[in-house]
Formats: sequence, C-alpha cells, structure tokens
Amino acid sequence: MSSVTEMSVDTPVVDTAQGKVRGHRANGVSVFKGLRYGASTGGDNRFRPPQPVEPWAGVQDAFEYGHQSPQMRSMLADKGPMSEDCLRLNIWTPNTDNAGRPVMLWFHGGGFEAGSGSQKVYDGTRLALRGDVVVVGLNHRLNVFGHCFLGERLGPEYAAAGNVGYLDLIAAMRWVRDNIAAFGCAPDNVTLFGQSGGGRKVSLCYAGHDAEGLFNRGIVQSGSHLRIQSPEHAASLTDALLKILDIAPNQVERLLDVSVDALSAAQIKVMRETRSRFSPVLDGLAFTDHPFLPEAPAQSNHLPMMVGTTRTELSNQLGYQEGVFDMDEAEMKRRLAKFIPAEDVEDAVSVFRTGNPGASPTEVYFTVTSARGYVLDQTIMAEQRVRANAAPTFVYQLTWRSPAEDGRKISQHTLDLPFMFDNVAYATHLTGPESEETQAMAQAMAESWISFARTGDPNNAAIPQWPAYDLTERPTMLFEVPPRLAHDPHAAEREFMARYETQQMGRTLHR
Repeated sequence: MSSVTEMSVDTPVVDTAQGKVRGHRANGVSVFKGLRYGASTGGDNRFRPPQPVEPWAGVQDAFEYGHQSPQMRSMLADKGPMSEDCLRLNIWTPNTDNAGRPVMLWFHGGGFEAGSGSQKVYDGTRLALRGDVVVVGLNHRLNVFGHCFLGERLGPEYAAAGNVGYLDLIAAMRWVRDNIAAFGCAPDNVTLFGQSGGGRKVSLCYAGHDAEGLFNRGIVQSGSHLRIQSPEHAASLTDALLKILDIAPNQVERLLDVSVDALSAAQIKVMRETRSRFSPVLDGLAFTDHPFLPEAPAQSNHLPMMVGTTRTELSNQLGYQEGVFDMDEAEMKRRLAKFIPAEDVEDAVSVFRTGNPGASPTEVYFTVTSARGYVLDQTIMAEQRVRANAAPTFVYQLTWRSPAEDGRKISQHTLDLPFMFDNVAYATHLTGPESEETQAMAQAMAESWISFARTGDPNNAAIPQWPAYDLTERPTMLFEVPPRLAHDPHAAEREFMARYETQQMGRTLHR
C-alpha cells in the first residue's frame, strides 16, 4: 500500500509500492509526471506483456513527462522523446490527502498507432480543480510495438504480442488500484474516458477479461469499437512486415533486434501498402470474442457508460481533401459514392438535407460521412447495451457549431476535448477565441463528465434532465448553447444508416 511520507508546499512526496516519488504544486494542484507503471519494453521485453517496475531506493523526481511510444512524428504526438521505455503515467490531484476522490483515467487518441498522453489539451489541472477529482493520463505501446501478432511463431512468451498495447492499459489500471489512494483518491471509484482511439480503448476494456474489476464506468468519445482484427488478417500484416524487413518466416526472432527506427519505418510501409493498421487482435487470450458484435459483452453489463460523437466528425479528417470546401452538388455526390453505395447517394442527400435545411454541399458531405463512419457505430454500441439490459447508457452528441476557421468545420472530431477538459485556452484552433459560448460549453460538458465520474450518472445543474438511452424514446443530450435533451434527434438519418453494417467489418478504421 502506498502512502504520503512527507510533504512540502511545493514538492509533495508520495510513497508508492515501488518507491518514493516527488511531484510539484502548480496552479492549485499536485502534479506527478512520468511515473513508471511498467518496465521498459525494449530489449528482451519487446512484444512481451508489460513487466513490473523494479523498486528503487531514495526519492525519484516526477517533474517531466515520460517518453511516448515510437511512432511517426505528427500532430497526434508531442514534441518530446520517443522510446520503448514508454509505460509512464501522469497524475493531477487537488491534494495528496485521504479525501477519497474519484479517479478519471484518460486514454489518449490517435487510433492504436499514434498519440501521446502529454498533449496540452489533456492537462488535467482545471478538470481536477473543477470537480475535486484526480486525473490520470498515460502513454503505452502503439502500432507494431503494441500489436504485432506473432501467434505461435516465437513461443508462449510472445503469444500475447498482438495485444500488448492493450495489456499496457491493464497494467496502468492495476498500478492505479494499488497506488492511487496515496494521491487523494478512492481506488474503487475509477472512470475510464477516452476520445477517438482512446474511446476505442475504453470500448475494449468493457470486453477484455483482464480489465474486469479494475474500473467502475467508462466514457466512449467518438470511438465506439465493435470488432477487432481476425488472427488471419493480423498474421498477414506480420508477414508484410517481415517481407519489408527482409526477414525470412523461419527467422522471426530477428524482429527482436531490429532498431526502433527501422521497425517504425517498416510498420508505416505496411500501413500504406495494405491500407490497414496494427491493432488489437481476436487472439483467444486477451479477447475471446469481438467487443460489441454480435452482442454486448456480458461481463460489463453492470457498468454504466456514456457514449457519443460530434455532429460532423469527419470534417476534421476530410477537411484536408483538396477542394472539399468548394464542392458543388455534383462533386459532393461523386465523393459520397466512396463512402456509401452509389445507388444510395441520392436518397442519402435527400434525407440529410431535409434534416439540415440550407446546408451547403460540403456540410452535407461531412454529415453523411460522419454518420456512416462514427454515429452508426455509436448507435450500434448503445443499442447493443440496451438489448442486453445493461446498466444505464447515456448518449450524447456535440452539435455546437464552432466559429474557428470561419465555421467551415462545424462540429469536428476532437472538438469535445477542450470542453470536457475545461482547456479552451489550449485549443482555440478548434473552438475559436474564448467567449461566453465556449465557457458555457465547458461548463456543460466538464460538469457532466465529472458527475458521471462521481456517481455513474451525468446529470447536473448545467444541463437539462438526461435519461438513460432506450430503443423507444432514444433520449440524447445535445451539447450546444444551451444544451438540450432531444428524443431520437436526426431519426431519419439514423434509420437511413441502419441499412449498413459497421465499417469495422472490414480492414480500415478511421481514427
């Protein structure tokens, strides 16, 4: 059991199960950065489940973020170092006392191949202070380092290689269970929350048996994950990797000696050549069934959930397409045929324009593709839980129209982050300048996230009454100014998309 052993105004020291760590006070919270929850995953530990941290003597300073998993440099990563010594977590707590605060454990976005827990918008200071909660964020293995399916190629020590990135999350959750009380928390009141790839990771924790008993509820933001890769497809990615690295199938052990840079470069080539990504695998070990298809996982039916999307998720990703903001009607329909069958395009445009009178071709394009790529999966997840008679599931959609970039991206993917973290100042490129409206959005969303973390029910004074989802009224909280509760909003759009299966039946997943 960990405990607080000494305290100063500026540098609180906490005794964890592995040794003492020293944080610092900043802006009213105690902050501990770069704490190891697992040993380095380099060397003999590559592709193996996370290994325990060796205890240390003395006091370790926890002032700087730890390394992030190796990945391609992009806006999804931070500017800090990358290495296989990436099993690190960060803690923001109002105080290292015995207050028994709720724990909010954040999984970063970036699919399963990119991202970092140390981006500015993820800073937990304001959320911790606003809700008197403890915020924990972490890094873990990604892409080929976290999800290289080896099956029986290297023996039992590597049988779990296809899911070690997920097992890193489990190791972090166990660290929280064993240590977090000394940081002012209640280890039996843990909420997982994550956006995009982070939401996918939360989804997996509802389905993976290793996660049982380690959390109490979860928030899936723009990342409902319904199916995972088959062993056959995952093995084909490993074969492609070996070919690029010029490693014979009977010499798979050479993967253990490939440099980090060479392995990273090779996995990017695999991703581009196969149009697929290294991601969690139905390996019969960590996962014995797909997460939410053909049904919701019974093991987590007793756990509440919040799940939702933004209105035009794909205005973020598709907003980089050439000419997308200058489309006419014909061009919009031509592009839509890449997302839905060509024979359905006219019907889709009619349905979605009826619900969005005056929408430009660009807005219709963003709304249809987002409904196909994100909203359908979120709806399936919520419906599966209702059919399984699971604990309450609360559904939302962020419909506030951002003025950033002259409003052209409407309610894009990631727009929820600055509001539920109460960090608008760090993300004005998403929200536009701070204003009464952004303040109102942060109030409604942050308070709802905090209320759910505290009790499993998001209701609070900043929003209208929010009932749990059902298949009759389909109550949905619309986060706009002011927030409003709607029953089956965009019903015609939902009914149109119900004709399709999730895109996760195939190989490629949007981030």
